[in-house]
Amino acid sequence: MNLPERHISDFNKIVQLINDARKRAFIKVNEELINLYWNVGRIISEKVENANWGAGVVDELVNFIKEKNPDIKGFNRRGLYRMKQFYETYHKIENVSSLRTQLTWTHHRTILSKTASIEEKEFYIRLAIKEKYSVRELERQIESGVYERFMLSNTKVSTLMTQIRPETKDTFKDIYTLDFLNLPERHSERDLRKAIIQNLKNFILEFGRDFTFVGEEFRIQVGDKDFYIDLLFFNRDLQCLVAFDLKITEFKPDYISKIDFYLEALDREHKKKHENPSVGVILCKYKNDEIVEYSLSRSLSPTKVAEYQTKLIDKKLLQQKLHELAEIFEQNIKK
Repeated sequence: MNLPERHISDFNKIVQLINDARKRAFIKVNEELINLYWNVGRIISEKVENANWGAGVVDELVNFIKEKNPDIKGFNRRGLYRMKQFYETYHKIENVSSLRTQLTWTHHRTILSKTASIEEKEFYIRLAIKEKYSVRELERQIESGVYERFMLSNTKVSTLMTQIRPETKDTFKDIYTLDFLNLPERHSERDLRKAIIQNLKNFILEFGRDFTFVGEEFRIQVGDKDFYIDLLFFNRDLQCLVAFDLKITEFKPDYISKIDFYLEALDREHKKKHENPSVGVILCKYKNDEIVEYSLSRSLSPTKVAEYQTKLIDKKLLQQKLHELAEIFEQNIKK
């Protein structure tokens, strides 16, 4: 469409007004629907709890609603009991119930059906809101055991990062599942880097939407020599550059000096005045936590060491490990 240049700005303003209004309308409609399901669930829960209603009464309610609103969907027997479950799960937890309208009903159904504990449910509610997950993206995060990995995480960050940027402990995980790269067990660092670039959307989904891609093999020049950072991102939440050094082997202590060098060069030559000091992530195939801890204990750069896996971790195994950890914790408390 060939438009006069003088009209394009005004046209864009009108389109933006339309899009903003549609977004507000969707948010309002969703809020009303979630509150409707919540209140319906509350009434059914209270009636059933007081022994006023049995299963037969709920079936009568289904037929009554269908008679009064023949075109309405979602108010069958299964739907009504799901509303009851929705209310009963969250109504005593104020910090969760207050978030309920920020997700769609399909998001809530996914979390209710695919998670166990209230802690896990709250984790995914907050994560889905923060990362603005679609339902499909949320399902993948649940199936890959993000909650279990987060709870089991023995996050290894440098002492300096812990002191000056404590929020980074919540930004980075200990293990990242990169099954979507479809890499063979034996692969090179170049294979890993290229696969990440080809699957950048899923990679950012795994690490968090606050990451914005800056460059691959990002060139830095020091002393008339060129050096290349495997992957460079910017994190909007941390407001800093994040350099990734990819390793297909087990972590080694000398990796720290390399990432320190990269971060110093980024801060001197590329960091904007308003940005925070750059952060480094050494992404390894394997790591020994004790060796990592020793290596990071005196590091002067904000660095994180993480492990990547190319196969989806069995969620049942993660849950078993989490259960064992909880039992050990309880035993230590009793001593």
